[in-house]
Amino acid sequence: MTASGPPLNISDHLPAPSIRSVGTAVAGRSYSQSDLLGHFAVSDPKVARLFRSSGIRRRFLTLPDPGSDGRPIEESAGDLRGKHRRIAIDMGSRAIRTCLVRAGLASEQVGYLCCVTTTGLLTPGLSALLLREMGLPPTVQRLDIVGMGCHAAMNGLTAARSWCVANPGSVALVLCAEVCSAAYVFDSTMRTAVVNSLFGDGAAAVALTFRPALLTREREGEAKPVPHLLSSASQVITSAVDAMRFDWDDRKGKVSFFLDPQIPYVIGAHVEEVVDRLLAGAGLRRSAISHWLVHAGGRKVVDAVRVNLRLTRNDVRHTMAVLRDYGNLSSGSVLFSYERLVEEGVVRAGDYGVIMAMGPGSTIETVLVRWVEDA
Repeated sequence: MTASGPPLNISDHLPAPSIRSVGTAVAGRSYSQSDLLGHFAVSDPKVARLFRSSGIRRRFLTLPDPGSDGRPIEESAGDLRGKHRRIAIDMGSRAIRTCLVRAGLASEQVGYLCCVTTTGLLTPGLSALLLREMGLPPTVQRLDIVGMGCHAAMNGLTAARSWCVANPGSVALVLCAEVCSAAYVFDSTMRTAVVNSLFGDGAAAVALTFRPALLTREREGEAKPVPHLLSSASQVITSAVDAMRFDWDDRKGKVSFFLDPQIPYVIGAHVEEVVDRLLAGAGLRRSAISHWLVHAGGRKVVDAVRVNLRLTRNDVRHTMAVLRDYGNLSSGSVLFSYERLVEEGVVRAGDYGVIMAMGPGSTIETVLVRWVEDA
């Protein structure tokens, strides 16, 4: 599935803001799955098999060292909240700085900041904290998206897209900062084992603008295709609205994340409908899509998407590589995959792509992009 679309006529799709650059960051220590089985003092062979069959080699987490008895130290709800704040600011600021440098932009050019997170509640929000931390202009317009989970990067892109159209020439940032190790519960149940076997800490930022000719380039003379955000489509699967959720654990005194084991099948049963609706709006078929960027939600979820959309393993190579090297980074995962596609250097002007993420709701969010020669 590598065919480019028909001859480019960008006027057919205006207004279409573009992604100018991406930056990512991680925090904590890199753990193998075997490291984590030892850290969590796992003795249940079923749990061990779950960790080892996840398709994950390593992930970054910020975890306290085990106690003198070799058991994990329990962090209080307050400890976890503080960890989320500290690490989200650190990772977020590093991801944004990388993103701005790659785009040849200065922080004073930022006019809009959308921050996405699900792993902690902050008031004031992460956007205000980062504005102060990074010395961004105090006039920056802000949006904090909290609690939407793994698909929230798509919601952030949709909001930033609209802002860019209303503010041509200005720069919008979307940041996803997920400190999944600030939402961990340790016990011997399979419920928590599923979560503990899967998630990692990471942040990703993208810069968007409409009418990029108004920006200063980092390197004159280097014209590269950039993805223009054409449209989006979403679907909430109301019959499975509780399939991914946070519950309050009275015994532990903290929130506990729940993932229904039927999630891969729920997503697989609905993914064709939303993708075909996205493409129909542009008069496209799946064969016109050259690049598929799918959220690294887990091996079974990715397989369900791949089989139902009849994608090849090559189509989801970046998704699976991010899952292998970082685990599920919640909302930031799909932007890590986008970064790998950029680094690969295979995109051509005129190519279409679909960016897709799935999360609580249960929800599937999609964005259609087309790469256009840089202005």
